[in-house]
Amino acid sequence: MTKQFNVAMIGLGFGAEFIGIYQAHPNANVSAICRRDPAELKKCGDLFGIEKRYTSYDDVLADKTIDFVHINSPIADHAWMSLKALEAGKHVMCTVPMATTIDECRQIVEKVQQTGRKYMMAETVVYSREYLFIKEMYQQGELGKIQHLAASHPQDMDGWPSYWEKMIPMHYAT
Repeated sequence: MTKQFNVAMIGLGFGAEFIGIYQAHPNANVSAICRRDPAELKKCGDLFGIEKRYTSYDDVLADKTIDFVHINSPIADHAWMSLKALEAGKHVMCTVPMATTIDECRQIVEKVQQTGRKYMMAETVVYSREYLFIKEMYQQGELGKIQHLAASHPQDMDGWPSYWEKMIPMHYAT
């Protein structure tokens, strides 16, 4: 029998988009959600039928039933949240970017080596509907033999959190 993994979703703005994907996967169970705003936490929990709801990240990490956390928090929180989860014995999947400095990236790699936990930097765009559609077309032979491919992914940031506009340039892995 295949093990089912309990995931806690951290950050439920953009992060809520992943809940349905996990709920459809036979090996995943969204066992908990975490958001600082209690009203938004309740709304998301009610929408997806998730009972365990946390406003404290430390409380999530103390929950022994959670196998891994999927971090979708603001970018400035990615590194410290990843490090804290690894230290607590949780596996981590974190939306990009992994961190905002090379030193933070090194710290995460070292913590993975120390703890033996797994870390995945999740480039979310490669799993978007349009990319999966093109992948399927390619696999079915509808595109022929590809010799060269160039693409771009412009993003309209209107309506996104305002902290994006104030961010300094950083190393971005994707």
